[in-house]
Amino acid sequence: MGRYREIYGKSLEDPASFWAAAAEKIDWHRQWDRTLDASDPPFYRWFVGGELNTCHNALDRHVAGGRADQVALIYDSPVTASLEKFTYRELLDQVARFAGALAGLGLQKGDTAIIYMPMIPQAVIAMLACARLGVVHSVVFGGFAAKELALRIDHCKPAVIISASGAIEGKKIIEYKPLLDEAIALAGHKPGKCIVYQRAHVKAPLSTDRDLDWQELMRMAEPAACVPVKATDPLYILYTSGTTGMPKGVVRDNGGHAVALRWSMEHIYGVGPGEVFWAASDVGWVVGHSYIVYGPLLTGCTTVLYEGKPVGTPDPGAFWRVISQHRIKVLFTAPTAFRAIKKEDPDAEYLRQYELENFATLFLAGERLDPDTYHWASRILGRPVVDHWWQTETGWPIAANCLGIEPCPIKPGSPTLPVPGYDVRILDDQGRELGPHQEGHVVIRLPLPPGTLPTLWQADKKFVDAYMSRFPGYYETSDGGYRDEDGYLFVMGRMDDVINTAGHRLSTGAMEEVIATHPDVAECAVFGAEDSLKGQLPVGLVVLKAGVAREEGEIKKELVRLVRSQIGPIACYKDTAVVRRLPKTRSGKILRATMRSIANGKEYRVPSTIDDPAILAEIEESLQSLGFPKKS
Repeated sequence: MGRYREIYGKSLEDPASFWAAAAEKIDWHRQWDRTLDASDPPFYRWFVGGELNTCHNALDRHVAGGRADQVALIYDSPVTASLEKFTYRELLDQVARFAGALAGLGLQKGDTAIIYMPMIPQAVIAMLACARLGVVHSVVFGGFAAKELALRIDHCKPAVIISASGAIEGKKIIEYKPLLDEAIALAGHKPGKCIVYQRAHVKAPLSTDRDLDWQELMRMAEPAACVPVKATDPLYILYTSGTTGMPKGVVRDNGGHAVALRWSMEHIYGVGPGEVFWAASDVGWVVGHSYIVYGPLLTGCTTVLYEGKPVGTPDPGAFWRVISQHRIKVLFTAPTAFRAIKKEDPDAEYLRQYELENFATLFLAGERLDPDTYHWASRILGRPVVDHWWQTETGWPIAANCLGIEPCPIKPGSPTLPVPGYDVRILDDQGRELGPHQEGHVVIRLPLPPGTLPTLWQADKKFVDAYMSRFPGYYETSDGGYRDEDGYLFVMGRMDDVINTAGHRLSTGAMEEVIATHPDVAECAVFGAEDSLKGQLPVGLVVLKAGVAREEGEIKKELVRLVRSQIGPIACYKDTAVVRRLPKTRSGKILRATMRSIANGKEYRVPSTIDDPAILAEIEESLQSLGFPKKS
């Protein structure tokens, strides 16, 4: 690991020089005066005085540089049985024209716009058009409840909302316009205009005074040129869950973001210009921003926008079909997707129908990659399966196996080593640094590298309180974990997923790793429930693999024995509920806090991000059958 160690060391010893060199891969309208401004910690700023345009770097420079006829964007939609490809020239034409439409409505640098759309090319076009004008975009996950959309409207005060008539979820059509109208009615701030893209399968009625038709606007629009912005100017706002119910508006700047994402594509993912990269996520989440839209296009790759699911659209071979058909080199998705495929097709029979000769690497992130899923994916693919870890706030990976620098040995359960630029430490509750195999708070010593959040939208104090106050000089990730003797990082889950049983701190993630090794278990989650004697006791929810016909009672006994033998009697693990599926957000995160509330008989709020609200009633019934209380 000599080359990795050398590059990582340089990134921490002299971060300004390291990132100044990386910035040479980006076109600048004006060179920066200072690479790193550290005069007002924790408000660090990168490439101060520099000017650029993110859209120019994603499109215009590639067209001018010889990639005009290369495919930039592949839109693959099994739910609508459609496939569309855009070359860099064609995508630039669409983006410049829509930017002209926005400019014609009076939008200019510094204004804000909300994008509320499904996984269609127009969502990407809208994002890049905003970037072209210096308009700050805030993508809200398509289909979000009206109340949640209203909160975001009031917080970022958009001049315009860009939406679509609807989306397809499975076999169900979701109309967006009623949600949009209700959100605007609820919001105190009223956007001047709403632009609606009419999809073939669902038409939205437009009100004459406020709503505009996307297609009509595009027919009349004149292309707009790129507007230079400061490197420190915001590119976008992305809202992430907060503890108070009010989402936190993570800010991403233009300069650091472009530099970091361009660097990450080559050095982390091992992908270069002209190669095909697929992030199977949604543009409403940070993965979609970073690695469906900006990262691949800044690099000159071909990127895939997939409107479908890993199973059911039409079968568990959906991902293999996309990889084969589009000659994808790297896939990045969540472990949830592969657990879903494993559950439906445990022997990977669908995989045998496809040739994956161009496929090199599978990257997984967004939740903990349990070793069982890692081993299954590695076995069926015969290719590297790389776990990596990052957050909405950071915008790109904190820890990874940096294949473009030097592939390192893989340790199942670990996202490998800190990425250059990230000085990762493990601290105890008093802020003292811990040694190998001592579990504590995972933090990052300041300054954070480029591309990470410089602050929260119009909330500097909240930024400090949420991330910088508990451990001065460090960014608090709110995740717990440890590092081993080789420096490998093991992230065991959110600190509130560490349970305290009779004075012993136990990781629910460690128990999940054990339970996931059971041959009948497809997916699992462990969380802590209140106990009057021991404080908290672990409770497990498991989803069984397709075709398992054994008695559930016997499987539960085997799980108790597994945890007892591999973690010890101290874990006090005894309660397991077998469920149809786990409650998750649409981005794949398991709703452990909600499950804790259910197990403890407390009232809970159905999260707006949940992918299947009906599953919570089933969870309640399953837990009550184990003797847990009903809601008080």
